[in-house]
Amino acid sequence: MSKEQTKEQIQRANRIKLLGLLALMLSPVVISYSLFFSDFEIGSANYGELLEVKKVSGSGVSQIDNTIFRMKDLHGKWVLVMVDSGVCDELCLTKIYHLRQVRMVQNREVNRVERLWLIDDNVEVDPELKEKYQGTHFINAKDSELLSYIKPTKSQRNHIYVIDPMGNLMMRFPENHDPTLVGKDIKHLLHVSQMEH
Repeated sequence: MSKEQTKEQIQRANRIKLLGLLALMLSPVVISYSLFFSDFEIGSANYGELLEVKKVSGSGVSQIDNTIFRMKDLHGKWVLVMVDSGVCDELCLTKIYHLRQVRMVQNREVNRVERLWLIDDNVEVDPELKEKYQGTHFINAKDSELLSYIKPTKSQRNHIYVIDPMGNLMMRFPENHDPTLVGKDIKHLLHVSQMEH
């Protein structure tokens, strides 16, 4: 066996190992999608609407500490997203409350879920609201690429969206959603994405 053949065999083995490693890393998310949307439990059905999966990128500025926020900062987490004005009206207040409640009902899995408010007019959010909903990422996104990934039916502000741990926008919940059903969908996603660990 020549040295050249041996080198080719080593390179080939390394490629196979790399592909196997990539498949292993992606499998929890792939499995979570396939199980979530395949009615694998009798009577199960998702409440959220499945969107065309799109990798979200871009940046904004945090209203908490004036640092640059990048979507990749939240990779590895499921992210509940809302879009609204910094002048938070009644619908906005309902959404941010629901984001917190949906996250809280995940119990032991709570640290796998983040909350992101994309502020589409860069108006400063009331400090009392920031304090009340501590842990939410309040991000100025008016001219950010982040908003370009969210294609609304009527308005981006009407829905709560979900971004998966790979940074893909993949689901939205209906206008005037039921937070109990949103919480069940998120619990389901967390469960099926954990099954491979």
